[in-house]
Amino acid sequence: VDHRRDVELRFEVLAVLGEPRLEILPGIGKEIGGEAKEVHRHRRVPGQYFVGAAVVEDDVLIAEYTTDYKKTHSQALLPMLDEIVKMTETDKESFDALAVAAGPGSFTGLRIGSATVKGLALAWNIPVIAVPTLEGLAYNVWGTDRLICPIMDARRKQVYTGLYSFNSDDRLETIMDQTPMDIAYLIDQLNERGEKVIFVGDGIDVYADVLKEKMTADYAFAPAHMNKQRAGSVAAAAQVRYAAGQYEEGDTFAPEYLRQSQAERERAEKAKLENDGHE
Repeated sequence: VDHRRDVELRFEVLAVLGEPRLEILPGIGKEIGGEAKEVHRHRRVPGQYFVGAAVVEDDVLIAEYTTDYKKTHSQALLPMLDEIVKMTETDKESFDALAVAAGPGSFTGLRIGSATVKGLALAWNIPVIAVPTLEGLAYNVWGTDRLICPIMDARRKQVYTGLYSFNSDDRLETIMDQTPMDIAYLIDQLNERGEKVIFVGDGIDVYADVLKEKMTADYAFAPAHMNKQRAGSVAAAAQVRYAAGQYEEGDTFAPEYLRQSQAERERAEKAKLENDGHE
């Protein structure tokens, strides 16, 4: 699926070299939407089409726009940004920074989202705040007294996961950094800790039955309005990071994949077999 690199480059070049207005960008999604759609043509998986955008000013969520239905990232993201800016009458000069869920996630979605943010940040000369995707999910359940365990389906009985909690000052603390992990091993680790847990993320849809069967520690599933990624939550986490000086320039930002894509793994395995055959 080498087209994903084309998606990233074409988004970035058009966003940077074109006139830096959102009004010129929606056509890009139509141009390459068919390519990304081809990747998902045979299946509907949790969070596959999730796209979100939000505008936050002085701790006020002015607007939030979220969809997870049939339209690919390339088809939905730029028109969504265009619409939310128009509806809120927000001028590009008023933006101090752009936040992005920096991964893990679907490889196509991460590349499209990252390229869009990089292009706009460079065009508008503002920094990027990279929020780990699982940290953003943890903010969905702000203030809970339970151990927060985001889980995102990573296929092959694995999840992207991490552990978080809110301290007495209502600050989010990272107990375990985000990582890919076998779902069975994660369950063992949580049962060993014995703490009350709340699960959040699209992995609930996939592994609910396994969790119900294997979890011995007290647990709960976040309800529907809290168990998927939210741009507003990413923005809330980004505000904390921005105040702490944790941001970077658009040209240095890169998403965090945590592991190679299936295509990259297959190429590596093929190369290894070819090398072994020549020895």
